[in-house]
Amino acid sequence: MSAQNTVRLTMAQALVRYLTAQHTEIDGQRLPLFAGCFAIFGHGNVAGMGEALYAERDTFPTYRAHNEQGMTHAAIAFAKQNQRRRMMAVTTSIGPGALNMVTAAGLAHANRLPVLLLPGDTFATRQPDPVLQQVEHYGAPSITVNDAFAPVSRYFDRITRPEQLLSSLPAAIETLLDPVDCGPATLALPQDVQAEAYDFPVSFFEPRVHRIRRPGLDEVELAAAIATLKGAEKPLIIAGGGVLYAGASEKLARFAEDHGIPVAETQAGKGSLRADHPNNVGSIGVTGGTAANALAEAADVIVALGTRLQDFTTGSRALYMDHGPRLLGVNVARFDAAKHGSQSLIGDAAVALDALAAGLAGWQSASVWQNELAEKRTAWLDIVERVTADDGSERPADSQVLGAVNRAAGENGTVVCAAGGLPGELHKNYRTTGPGSYHVEYGFSCMGYEIAGGLGAKMAAPERDVYVMVGDGSYMMLNSELATSVMLGYKLIVVLLDNRGYGCIHRLQGATVGVEFNNLFEGCNTIEAGAPDIDFAAHAKALGCEAEWVTGIAGLQDALARARANERSTVIALKTDPDKETTEGGAWWDVPVAEVSSRDAVAERRAGYDHSKQRQR
Repeated sequence: MSAQNTVRLTMAQALVRYLTAQHTEIDGQRLPLFAGCFAIFGHGNVAGMGEALYAERDTFPTYRAHNEQGMTHAAIAFAKQNQRRRMMAVTTSIGPGALNMVTAAGLAHANRLPVLLLPGDTFATRQPDPVLQQVEHYGAPSITVNDAFAPVSRYFDRITRPEQLLSSLPAAIETLLDPVDCGPATLALPQDVQAEAYDFPVSFFEPRVHRIRRPGLDEVELAAAIATLKGAEKPLIIAGGGVLYAGASEKLARFAEDHGIPVAETQAGKGSLRADHPNNVGSIGVTGGTAANALAEAADVIVALGTRLQDFTTGSRALYMDHGPRLLGVNVARFDAAKHGSQSLIGDAAVALDALAAGLAGWQSASVWQNELAEKRTAWLDIVERVTADDGSERPADSQVLGAVNRAAGENGTVVCAAGGLPGELHKNYRTTGPGSYHVEYGFSCMGYEIAGGLGAKMAAPERDVYVMVGDGSYMMLNSELATSVMLGYKLIVVLLDNRGYGCIHRLQGATVGVEFNNLFEGCNTIEAGAPDIDFAAHAKALGCEAEWVTGIAGLQDALARARANERSTVIALKTDPDKETTEGGAWWDVPVAEVSSRDAVAERRAGYDHSKQRQR
């Protein structure tokens, strides 16, 4: 290759230049595929990646964060809010900085969300071994802490020569964009190789526009799926995240209307239909409402549309499995389409809905089923209205708090949450306004995602008002990206519910063990004076936010109005009741109770567990 056809760059410079050249097309508009890179520098990436990012800072922004896990959550949330069509890179040093990202990598893997992880690594030459922060394996010197990324990455490679980028980097990008294999891609970067130069082909850096692949359908599978639905009288659709990622919400709305089919939503799929759509029967499963779960129990065909059917959706395979409805799995991934013995239709959700609509022209579900849809939907909405209303309590329930947030958010709001009891209440009771209005991480149920995720969602959609709902437990785990939101000017409205502990697991412990132990502060080992009464508003102010304490829902509503007028991120803290929850709806969840115990309360709960397990398919 002649010199004029090459450019001499370090491995890190080539990596950043390649990422800068990648673009995506959204609604006819060409945008950078990568919105930039979150970076916390250390000795393992500052000289190589730091120099390369500095050189491209005008076209490839670098964002400083305060915690490696937090900034990776933000990058993941950016991709989720963009429905996987845009993404970000994240770079750290070797050692603790890299390992701090592993939890976030697991989150991205479980949720099938794209993020490019670029942890520094030890020297490829091994000349200065062991370097600072290196973990040595005496019998396997090639192992570093970055090998921990392999089981939580969809693509993993260690770049030990600069020219390896020529094959590995495009492969990583293809993984990030693949509708089936989408998830985190990790390229471990030895710090000496980052700074090593190579004559890269100029053609490697030519701009490229990517479009998300829409897998087509097998004609035999399609014909079988149409026949299954034509034979159904009481079909139900479970809408998962695949509906949103395929941009199929409007197609789903028309399909459900035309054929008289109720649509239930998973956590990842919530917002596929607006809450006020007449065919939307709400949430399904362990955190499901009475309408969706009752219809699922009575359905003769259940269409799992773009969902991976995790245990919260199926009630640990006991909600609707035991009466034996026909399951039709419609999914881009063969692995998901065939779950639980489903009849498969493998392909993109939007493509599948178009094809099924054409094959089902003129067909509708039974009229009695459509009447049941309307009746159960109305009854459930009455429940939602009641449990989210203000009853004047000084320590309200989570459902009442989210009701106030829901009313304040309106058409332009996005609610962000993760882990604990709040996602269950949101799944049941939050009234969405369509795609982009509901952003809850529940595939990994990762405490600490909330605030960082809110930052990423706001970066993805700065025109939306982002409302973060977070419990005191999650806030204490990871709150530092509040300061990042202030520093970058991405305003969040954070509603912090202080129930003095881990309220969700406290309730689960009561249901399985029958005691309070080590969850609420009152059940923990403390000094005689007890656990401190944490001033969350003062803490948030110290991070640069506006902040205040309020009492009850009336106080919260007034504070939300003030927060909308603020220019900076605002934290509103209030005391809530750890024992109050929405008792309507729900389904059994397989959490094994001790088979032997000296306590009668445990034996009673074990008997109930054994009884419920008999329904499990």
